[in-house]
Amino acid sequence: QVQLVESGGGLVQAGGSLKLSCAASGSIFSINTMDWYRRAPGKQRELVATITRADTTNYSDSVKGRFTISRDNAKNTVYLQMSSLKAEDAAVYYCRGYNPWDLRNDYWGQGTQVTVSS
Repeated sequence: QVQLVESGGGLVQAGGSLKLSCAASGSIFSINTMDWYRRAPGKQRELVATITRADTTNYSDSVKGRFTISRDNAKNTVYLQMSSLKAEDAAVYYCRGYNPWDLRNDYWGQGTQVTVSS
């Protein structure tokens, strides 16, 4: 089992920045890819960013150039640095840790709320 705990959400003005953290514990050897998702009210869940064990990253077009995903292996933590925030970035952000080749290992955090004021 893997436990994922997000933190760092809050209220920020449009144009501002916020850094989310996702701390992993437990059998972290069983996962090798970490995603950040978000879900805004009335919208479908959206994949925002991905980082693999090899540090390959991918971003949705909606955040590319503004968000950066990174990891600190010593701390078993993945981050999402969000800059130039827009009202449409407001959502609950979730991290996901999984093994693409064995989805029996697929874990989610509880989410952290990001609110953007205009």
